[in-house]
Amino acid sequence: MKISNGTNSPVQQIKERLSIEEIVSSYIKLDRVGTNFKAKCPFHNEKTPSFFVSPDRASYYCFGCGAKGDIFTFIEEFEGLDFKGALKILSERAGISLAGFSREKEGEKERLYRVMEESTKFFEKNLVGSKEVLLYLKGRGLEDKTIKDFRIGFVKNDWRELYNYLQKNGFSDKEIELAGLTKKTEKGMYDRFRGRIMFPISDSSGRITAFSGRIFSAEGGSASGGEDFKYEQAKYLNSPDTPIFSKSAILYGLDKAKDSIRKNNFSILVEGQMDLVLSHQAGFRNTVATSGTALSDSTVSKENVISNLGLLRRLSTNIVLAFDADRAGFNASTRAGKIALSFGMDVKVVSLPEGVDPADLISGKCLPAGRQGVDAWHAAIRNSKHIIEFILDKILNNNKEDTHKNRLDSARLVGREIKERILPYVDSIESSIEKSYFIKLISNKSGIAEDALIEDLKKVESELKSETEETKIAKENIGKKMRKDPIERRLLGIAFWQESLPIGQTGIKNRIIDPELIFKKLNKAKEIYKNIKEDLIYEAEEFYSNNENLDKDINEMLLNVEEEYLNEELAEKMMDLQNLKGKKEEIEILKKINEINKRKENIKNNRFKK
Repeated sequence: MKISNGTNSPVQQIKERLSIEEIVSSYIKLDRVGTNFKAKCPFHNEKTPSFFVSPDRASYYCFGCGAKGDIFTFIEEFEGLDFKGALKILSERAGISLAGFSREKEGEKERLYRVMEESTKFFEKNLVGSKEVLLYLKGRGLEDKTIKDFRIGFVKNDWRELYNYLQKNGFSDKEIELAGLTKKTEKGMYDRFRGRIMFPISDSSGRITAFSGRIFSAEGGSASGGEDFKYEQAKYLNSPDTPIFSKSAILYGLDKAKDSIRKNNFSILVEGQMDLVLSHQAGFRNTVATSGTALSDSTVSKENVISNLGLLRRLSTNIVLAFDADRAGFNASTRAGKIALSFGMDVKVVSLPEGVDPADLISGKCLPAGRQGVDAWHAAIRNSKHIIEFILDKILNNNKEDTHKNRLDSARLVGREIKERILPYVDSIESSIEKSYFIKLISNKSGIAEDALIEDLKKVESELKSETEETKIAKENIGKKMRKDPIERRLLGIAFWQESLPIGQTGIKNRIIDPELIFKKLNKAKEIYKNIKEDLIYEAEEFYSNNENLDKDINEMLLNVEEEYLNEELAEKMMDLQNLKGKKEEIEILKKINEINKRKENIKNNRFKK
């Protein structure tokens, strides 16, 4: 391993210390092919490996979906992070300090990360001096080390305690409000979180992006009064969406669970913070939680859903759902399960006693004296059932217990519930073999003929066709977005950086390239990314300040972007061709398709000559 002399930027030092194969192989299994490595692509579903890693070029390329890049883009895309998040992960892995980062270069997002970190320290300090809260947490089974590791804190029942503290530490009203920590009224600013135990929510690099606060006033006094009295009485209060936090793009505890998920090849999804913290304390570090976050299944947030559960799927295709045993928990399990099934995941559900959540089970509160809750939790996970079998057993048991129904009514009700509540899950499964297996299982357990179930499944498939198409389109859009975004982002960073350089004594800007060359090509993208301009400039400076091959890199990236634009244009022309079949315009469209394919071939040939 080559060690840097310390004069290079952190990016160059990291590249010298960490190889592309070392980073990628820590996430997915690589097989050697000559001087390169291959694998199944982590960014799209495939049966035959088309993802190649080149140590010589220090890059990866997928011939299936077109994903490409270096160690930074791989971490960004796999972990769902921005450049600075990837830089944090890789610098820690390489043992390189980022202490030299200049706060003068901070963008808006970086300031928000700092205000969240400062708030976390404030909450932690408050907890140390709050004996009543510490007694409560320890009474729930939490150990000192666990409280420290998860940075659990407390905020007193005061209107502006956090706000005043952050102001004294140099943060503006705008930054504090934008971070979701305060609210603004005619009477001034006041704290969003008051009288609550605070659980910090981090992205996968460990940067704190949000909070979930559990009310403590209910145990030791009344909640804060005022205009938000009813809202503040909610048991849990979560951060709103902010520029650094999207509820449907992060899972609580993922930063601490991701390595264990990869190692154990399955994740455990729970609801509450206490469920997660106690599960980790019990040794099940592959646990993540939905608390403070969301598993959205609406059309408008399909992309975020894919980002959320999609990241879990990249870590492992196996997931165990362990939600509360009440109706809300059951509904949450079935909704999350359906989304996960549509991603090709194997979904199992833990069966818990009525009125018991994972935290109660692990702490042993619901067990007879002398029974170990950790063992009970282990047994519950081990005995989890596939979600289709889990729901089927619920339906059959509920109807068996209802003695008021006669046999015919019961059979009709079971048949209707299977069609409405189970067959949509069978429809979500991509594999025909698996669908056939579950049809047979449902038939054997319910006594309903397989032919009848298959007939109803066809009706369900027809009814859900539009929803299935939406999911498919969303996946394709994510793929396109994933391929273009890192390239566009880096190119625009270079252009913004070059544009920002000061004017020299000769009156000519000290530029290496003309930024207008990039802006003309990426005019639409420029508008999208201008709100994170400072972050992009920082990224470009770190990558290219001492790069002698900047022109070459820019040309390669412009070719890559052009190739993606050609793919989009080709898809549009193919659609036009189908609609115009048998018409005169067909010849013109075929000519255009031929031109596009020739331009794509030229780009491909130029790439392999380099």
